[in-house]
Amino acid sequence: MKKLLNKKDIGTLGRVLRYIGKYKFLLPVSILFALIFTALSLYIPILIGDAIDLIVSPGNVDMGGILKILTFAAILIGVAALSQWCMTAINNRITFHITRDIRNDAFAKLETLPLSYIDTTPHGDIVNRVINDTDRFSEGLLLGFTQVFTGILTIVGTLFFMLMINWKIALVIVCLTPLSIFIAKFIGKRTFTMFKARSEAEAETSSIVGEMIGNQKLVHAFGYEKRANESFEAAAKKLESATLSAIFISSLTNPTTRFVNNVVYAAVALVGAIMAIDANGAGLAAFTIGEFSVLLSYTNQYTKPFNEISGIFAEFQNALASAERVLKLIDEDSEVADAPDAHELDSIDGLVELSEVEFSYTKDNPLIENLNLVAKPGERIAIVGPTGCGKTTVINLLMRFYDINSGKITVDGHDINNITKKSLRRTYGMVLQDTWLSSGTVRENIAFGNPDATDEEIIAAAKAAHAHSFIKRLKNGYDTTLGEGGDGLSQGQRQLISIARVMLTRPEMLILDEATSSIDTRTELKIQDAFSELMEGRTSFIVAHRLSTIREADKILVMRDGKIIECGKHDELLEKGGFYSELYNSQFAH
Repeated sequence: MKKLLNKKDIGTLGRVLRYIGKYKFLLPVSILFALIFTALSLYIPILIGDAIDLIVSPGNVDMGGILKILTFAAILIGVAALSQWCMTAINNRITFHITRDIRNDAFAKLETLPLSYIDTTPHGDIVNRVINDTDRFSEGLLLGFTQVFTGILTIVGTLFFMLMINWKIALVIVCLTPLSIFIAKFIGKRTFTMFKARSEAEAETSSIVGEMIGNQKLVHAFGYEKRANESFEAAAKKLESATLSAIFISSLTNPTTRFVNNVVYAAVALVGAIMAIDANGAGLAAFTIGEFSVLLSYTNQYTKPFNEISGIFAEFQNALASAERVLKLIDEDSEVADAPDAHELDSIDGLVELSEVEFSYTKDNPLIENLNLVAKPGERIAIVGPTGCGKTTVINLLMRFYDINSGKITVDGHDINNITKKSLRRTYGMVLQDTWLSSGTVRENIAFGNPDATDEEIIAAAKAAHAHSFIKRLKNGYDTTLGEGGDGLSQGQRQLISIARVMLTRPEMLILDEATSSIDTRTELKIQDAFSELMEGRTSFIVAHRLSTIREADKILVMRDGKIIECGKHDELLEKGGFYSELYNSQFAH
């Protein structure tokens, strides 16, 4: 096996075996049924050979003896079939559980991956690993369980019995066997790389499809249809080429091994026929017609597993390539774990301080430099500035979606690196510009952060967010089922449900990142009143492009190139006539 698999394959196989180890109590049962099935399959040809010898023997044919043998053979065939069914059922169960465990581990990894990985990896590639690669691995594993066990046992068993019947014919078979092994090795080495390339091409195609489905409005609005088709056709052509190459090489296995099997069968038939018909002339030990038929049957049984195992090996290479991609996802570094002595953040006053904070997404491109900020309990801190200045990045750092390169961020004097991420994030309520709703009812989406909320609390939150009126107009009201991402609702309606979600949790601090950007002006005024009530006594961070929405902020931070260049209240900053004044006047200039 080591000669057929490279070091990397063996490492992947070792990981898979650890998953199989969880169900080791089922493996002996499967092997037992495999032994029963194989033993009976090997014994049945002997009975048939005995029946043939009775038929061709001189004198009267012993019909009673023949019927007795055939009846016994029929019973054994039934028991063998039942054993094979039991073995397959157990193997299916093992395979299902292993696949479930790997997929669960992969999905659990998604929950712990750092945002940097999610932001930089095509989502189609991730989905392809969790779904398609896991399914392909499952198919290869099931084939291996079902056929390799019985195949190896059959090879060993038939070889043993053939040696017992006629060692010279057995020697002919053994001498031709390495041809099948050579073919499996030759083809197997080439299929792994090709199947891996196919999986990667599939991921690229899935990514393009996902992007186009999620952005069809933009595709149509900018007349991108032709270029979208060209991109997809190029990816599909790459997938076609990789798939055809992999299938072509792997498909060579079956016909070539069958050719070898036919050569073996023909050699046995020729030598056996000579020995049975004219033993003395050939100088070979004679044996009966029945024994000859048993040898022919064993030859088929002996060569068939080589044919199957060679085909399985090609499929197994495909499964290993898929398993490697899934395991690579599982092995990705999780986001930085909580410190061993990290503590839970309980009730807080809301004092947030950033001291000489520096951060960059890449080492060569610094973004936040020497950032200092003090947000007192209950203050409303607005963050404004041109696109790309680092406003949303500050929010990511406050929530520890990304860790700072240097400096310090504290909440009520506690360094956030010494606080559990879960308890830190629980203190914030977030409404982002890009809304996200899960597949489920409106009620479930509002109660996303507080699943134990009562209907009265959910409705009160919806009313506070001015979402109640449009929800009641939906077909089933709060029990209306939403599609993926809130399909069926306008962007503004989805935003209102997101706001209601935060209204329900009533967190100790708030983060509003362009929270009303998709809402009409009339509704926005009502929402601002609701936010004002919600922000009362809560430290709040407001990222805004529409500067009219942050006039009442206690402190406005003006950012440019990752630095705070101005700080003060709305009127103060206007009077200074600085960068904020320019931004504000540019929005209201006629």
